[in-house]
Amino acid sequence: MNRLLETELIYGRLLEIAEPHLVERYNKALEGFGLRKTTLDSFEIDMTGFSPQIADELGDKDYLDPNRVNRRSIIMTPEQENLPVVHTSFSNTAGLMHEFFAANTRSINAITIKDALFGEIEDSVSIVESLEDLLSINEVSFRMFSTENVLAKAAELRQLVDRLQSDENAWRDDDMLNRMVELAKLTGDIRQNRLVPDQLVFRHDAFWANHFGGVFIFLDGRNTTVICDAKAPGFRRSRPWQVSYIAIDDHQRVYDFLAKTGRIELPRASWVETSGLLRHRSDMILKQLVNDAAPDAGTLMADPIWMQTWLHMNGATVTRNGAYPFLQDAMRKISSTGSIRMEDVKPEWRFMLVRARVEHADQWLVNRLIAQMVPADFVSRFIFDKQGFYASYERYSEKFREYVVSTLTGTYLKDKREFRQRLYGIGEDDHA
Repeated sequence: MNRLLETELIYGRLLEIAEPHLVERYNKALEGFGLRKTTLDSFEIDMTGFSPQIADELGDKDYLDPNRVNRRSIIMTPEQENLPVVHTSFSNTAGLMHEFFAANTRSINAITIKDALFGEIEDSVSIVESLEDLLSINEVSFRMFSTENVLAKAAELRQLVDRLQSDENAWRDDDMLNRMVELAKLTGDIRQNRLVPDQLVFRHDAFWANHFGGVFIFLDGRNTTVICDAKAPGFRRSRPWQVSYIAIDDHQRVYDFLAKTGRIELPRASWVETSGLLRHRSDMILKQLVNDAAPDAGTLMADPIWMQTWLHMNGATVTRNGAYPFLQDAMRKISSTGSIRMEDVKPEWRFMLVRARVEHADQWLVNRLIAQMVPADFVSRFIFDKQGFYASYERYSEKFREYVVSTLTGTYLKDKREFRQRLYGIGEDDHA
């Protein structure tokens, strides 16, 4: 993983915590979770406060994600809202954190001047043992504390202020007045500084969960659809009267679900030709074929002449696989007729021709599912399914890893927004 670390393809865009008072606040949060304090003088954190350096020190990547549910967070500064989430078991963790930051901006700004927030995202389960546990999560609540106890002291000061205003003799209580002065030194004027977060409960909508090999849960009004490994505990048994189950290797049903619910854009010349997505996937599939046949080719694949020569010399291998010729033919048909009959396409190949509908709220989740269905496209996998990308990267040959990193740094990382907008129609940074 060193090459990924050096190029910031893993744990990139994190915030350094180096000031002694901030390290001390982080340590108090760790102790609040029952964890041992860090001995590091500096470390980096993501939006949730997760630090890869502290994870290594503790020997536990899930130190803020026990049982991979009820995710913990440590908020040191409002700046964390603009950071990525680099380690999570739920695809919507970043979305929920964004909602929390947006709904409680004033409180977070005020509290983090003198304190840090820590707590967890609570839901209805404490451990996931079957699909029923995931299906039971309808909403989550943020249960938050502060390392210097500012929240509790602000609440105490509020009570004393209320008493002072309602009890005409309270101003004679010197002990109470002295206590108010003492508290105000820490909290400031709570009439101006809103220290208690306003909104703590949020909806838990469609999501992917890193359980049982990966579970996709989609919501359409009262209808719920689960897409995962058919061997997952509870498959077709948890709430069969209100949940539809689709095995993730049933490409026909997965595609039909996405198409019928309006979650994908079918291949039309209007977006296919301007986006270059099919050309991109065609190139990705060809490079995967080269790697399978010649693992030591590596960066030679970046040379168009070398690639053309390899293609001519290995025509039988390419034809036998079929995916590359199929995409080339599909692009010609779309260019000449404007579309293609999906009924004539093998179910497992249909995902190479589509992308998530930009207008749909589940666009990131759908693109994640599509990326999983087209594993050769490591660029899309990196953008939408980083867990899947990192797992695949571990299986790549050393030379292919070199090529993968070179490709990602030379394309996507140059201008993420422009790249996503052009290929997938997505320009927002919320999940990147």
